[in-house]
Amino acid sequence: MRSKPGKRERLATAAARVLHEQGVEKTTLADIARAADVPVGNVYYYFKTKDQLVEAAIDAHGQNLQTIIAALDALPTPQDRLKALVSGWVDQRDLAARYGCPTGTLAAELDKRDDGLDRQIAKVMRALLDWAERQFQAMGRPDARELAVALIAAYQGISLLTNTFRDPDLMTTEGRRLERWIDSLT
Repeated sequence: MRSKPGKRERLATAAARVLHEQGVEKTTLADIARAADVPVGNVYYYFKTKDQLVEAAIDAHGQNLQTIIAALDALPTPQDRLKALVSGWVDQRDLAARYGCPTGTLAAELDKRDDGLDRQIAKVMRALLDWAERQFQAMGRPDARELAVALIAAYQGISLLTNTFRDPDLMTTEGRRLERWIDSLT
C-alpha cells in the first residue's frame, strides 16, 4: 500500500500539471493549491513565491524524466529504447493536442523571462538530449549528437503542430516516421 505523497510533493506535481495547462502567467497559487488538494494558506509554508513553485515544477519534470529514462534503460537495445521513447510521446498525443509538450511549452514560456528559470528547464531538456545521444552512440553512430538533436527537434516540432492544429493524428504519423528512421540507422 502506497502512502499519499506529502504536501510539498503534491504541490510540485500539481504545479507541473497546472502550469502546463494554463501557463505560468495565468496560473495562481490558489489554482495549484486546489489541484494539489492543499489549503492555499499552506502553500506559503512550502513555497514563498510563485517562482519557487515554478522551480519545483521544473524539478518534477526532471524527476519524471529520470523515471522514464530508468524504465527505458531496462529495454535490451538502444533502438528499442529510442522507439519506446517515441511510443511514449505518441501515447501522450491527446495531451499534446490540448497543451503541447509539457517541458517544451514551459521552456518557451520561461525563455521570455529574466529570472534564470529558463536555464533550469534547459537542464531537463539537456538530460533528455544527452540520454538520446548515448543511445545513438551505443548504436555505433559517429553522428550521435546530431541524431539526438534531430530526434528531440522532431518531437518538439510535432508537439507544436499537434497543439496548433489540435490534431493528435499528426503525432501518430510522425511517431511512425521516427520509428522507421530509427530502424534505418542500423
